[in-house]
Amino acid sequence: MSSHKIIIFGATGRVGRAAVAEARRRGHHVTEAQRPGTDVTSPEDIARAAAGHDAAIVAVYDPAAAPAEFFPAVGSALASGLPASGVRRLVSVGLASVLPTASGELLMDTEGYPQEWRPFYAAHAAGTGALRAAAPATLDWAVLSPSGDFDHEGTPAGRYVRAPADAAARITPADFARALLDEIETPTVHAAHIGVTA
Repeated sequence: MSSHKIIIFGATGRVGRAAVAEARRRGHHVTEAQRPGTDVTSPEDIARAAAGHDAAIVAVYDPAAAPAEFFPAVGSALASGLPASGVRRLVSVGLASVLPTASGELLMDTEGYPQEWRPFYAAHAAGTGALRAAAPATLDWAVLSPSGDFDHEGTPAGRYVRAPADAAARITPADFARALLDEIETPTVHAAHIGVTA
């Protein structure tokens, strides 16, 4: 397996830290992009930070920003900034809420699913929509999310499987990071959002 030069935006969050650790465990060269210094809503900042890399992982969130503005701005900035820097592969972290369940119904539309965060779910979906609308053919992108949620206290299983959305599904950040890095090393998801669980 050849080594990749990977930039990880959001490297200080729990998922970002797991991705950094997994990438380094596999022998990749990793750059941790974080605020302050890199504005992920700025194509110019993304292009500058990502120059010299061949892949990017994005796990970002700004609690101070309005989600409905932040996530679409990030999607558009990635679609423009990464190709400008020469990056060809992007794997971004999404939300299970906007994935279809086994029945085809979106998880956020299922009975009993928490609705107080629905604008946040919609904002995440809009971010993926903005990426889809603006990404050129030269950017091979994928969005991965837990099928349900993260298990921050559990022991990593050392594996994962693809699965439709399921509110009860759980995966540790370490196992999720395996999925992220597998999609960098051997891309199988293209211009799509999938869920994974342990």
